[in-house]
Amino acid sequence: MAFQDFDKIQERVNAERKRKFRKRVIAGSVSFLVVVAAIIGGAFAYVSYQKGNNISNNGNTESKNTNQKSPVSATQSIKHVTFDKIVETLCNSTLYKQNCEKTLKDKAKNDTSLSNPKALVKSAIEAVNVDLDRVLEKFPSLKIENEDDKHAIEQCKLLVEDAKEELAESASKMNDTNVGNFERIVPDLNNWLSAVMTYQETCLDGFEDGELKSDIQKSFNSSQILTSNSLAMIKSLEAYLSSGSKAPIRRLLESKSSDRIPSWVSHEERRMLRVVDVNLLKPNATVAKDGSGNFTTINDALNAMPEKYEGRYIIYIKQGVYDETVTIDKKKANLTMVGDGSQKTIVTGNKSNAKKIRTFLTATFVAQGEGFMAQSMGFRNTAGPEEHQAVAIRIQSDRSIFLNCRFEGYQDTLYAYTHRQYYRSCVIIGTVDFIFGDAAAVFQNCNIFIRKGLKGQKNTVTAQGRIDKFQMTGFVIQNCTITANDDLKLEKGEFQSFLGRPWKKYSRTVVMESTIDDVIDPIGWLRWQETDFAIDTLFYAEFKNDGVSGETSSRVKWPGFKVMSKEEALNYTVGPFLQGSWINSMSCPVKFGLYEL
Repeated sequence: MAFQDFDKIQERVNAERKRKFRKRVIAGSVSFLVVVAAIIGGAFAYVSYQKGNNISNNGNTESKNTNQKSPVSATQSIKHVTFDKIVETLCNSTLYKQNCEKTLKDKAKNDTSLSNPKALVKSAIEAVNVDLDRVLEKFPSLKIENEDDKHAIEQCKLLVEDAKEELAESASKMNDTNVGNFERIVPDLNNWLSAVMTYQETCLDGFEDGELKSDIQKSFNSSQILTSNSLAMIKSLEAYLSSGSKAPIRRLLESKSSDRIPSWVSHEERRMLRVVDVNLLKPNATVAKDGSGNFTTINDALNAMPEKYEGRYIIYIKQGVYDETVTIDKKKANLTMVGDGSQKTIVTGNKSNAKKIRTFLTATFVAQGEGFMAQSMGFRNTAGPEEHQAVAIRIQSDRSIFLNCRFEGYQDTLYAYTHRQYYRSCVIIGTVDFIFGDAAAVFQNCNIFIRKGLKGQKNTVTAQGRIDKFQMTGFVIQNCTITANDDLKLEKGEFQSFLGRPWKKYSRTVVMESTIDDVIDPIGWLRWQETDFAIDTLFYAEFKNDGVSGETSSRVKWPGFKVMSKEEALNYTVGPFLQGSWINSMSCPVKFGLYEL
């Protein structure tokens, strides 16, 4: 359906108001044939109504009735049919269609400006925000029995505020864009709304099963449905606009040597990523444990960073082991940290779930500010395998880049939490679910090491947490090596290891063009807690992997697993999957397409 022409239809209708009744109906029918093929049926139904058929208000034809009353005006009828058709089209692909239609129609009752699809989608996003306000209002009335519940509530409030902030960004972006340019903002909308879904789920994950969690889950039910519907409506609109574009988006098939960089990285940032020479970096601040810099701790340097700094702020961190918990908050955007090497400049900690700390809060290092970049740094959590979940780094910074970094831990090492993330030439080490979260993350040219954990424990490289099938999130592991760490090499036969398992219902992980060593079990993937959970809704895929365990003939036979074709694999390369606009630059080693091309 030509969504961008709805306003033109309305203009034609208004121009015909003073004409005779039959001419108005005929003109309206002709306009529909020319502009909106999807509503031709409605127009002809109305004409047949004039010939004696009884047409109900929603456009369904019923038995002929010669004694029926005179119809409403043609303008009113056409408006009604057009609006209903817009709503039907937008809601058709949602998981909660009836809820979607009711939301849009209820909104339109009190706002006559909701006459085009962009305005309707915006109203759906605003409806999520209203529902989250209701969630916040309910918190004070909840029965809290212990300190753990209290802390979980406080964490949940912060996550809801994060969600509301990104919903506001989405609505604001839609205000600044007309229907014809809608496809330009789709990547950001998908990104933000996907994060909104994850924030709500993380809130629920913070509570132990019981009455309190059930109450909170009920509170979130409506907002989760509305978020899912908003994502689906954006996808419906995007699909049409992409198919009707005069210049469709190309799936660039680049040469093997062609490496590119995302458009969000400026010329100065590209230059910085090529080198670690401090004289060329010209850092704003230098951290050194021996006192040779401006600061002796990373947190002191962060505290001195201006909240509103124009351009990119660079902190150079000299070699040393920095035992501190670091959080880069949302106010500190466009920050770069550069170390002397991933095994020389190390941020370390040992918080763990075994110490009665929620997994979300165990991270040694947290990056929230948009546009965070790290180069030549190490991030550790030294809590051993017996302490279970212990995060080395949690990333929710949109458009974040990690180059030549090292992430060390056991269970839950790298929490790729939300938004768009890119990892290049990194080392990632762990045991259970050690790359997990719900970001849209691509790992290229990385070395992924599975280490020795607890006896009888099954190792899993990934546990991706996509909640809804319309989210743009997932993990892509491309041109990486997956092998045993030194401490596991001699005992790898005693520990089963897998590429991943489904943490959430729509878990999505792609492994392609990578070398998979014999540390990985030939079946490849593991069920979640030995159940059938998500095996028909997940998306696990492989393409052109090699190594002893790269062969796919013995892989799981789940409905959600597949071996991809080249055309399918292209959808999970950096450009299309991260939804980035990529420019012709060779300055930073980022592969845009497939390595085999």
